[in-house]
Amino acid sequence: METQKLSALQLDLLKIYSFQPSEEDLLAVRKMLGTYFSDKLAGKIQQAIDQQGITELDLDQWLNE
Repeated sequence: METQKLSALQLDLLKIYSFQPSEEDLLAVRKMLGTYFSDKLAGKIQQAIDQQGITELDLDQWLNE
């Protein structure tokens, strides 16, 4: 079995858990991470739309296929 090293993000999250945060704090961290990655994805999608010249009409047509 191959061992995998933890990423920097995983190590930082383990450090947070070592302080025994409250459930409220953990929910806040999850929300921040979710928002961060959602915003990052939305930015990449917008970049692809701009680069490919995709229009609102194209998106609407794809949704209705």
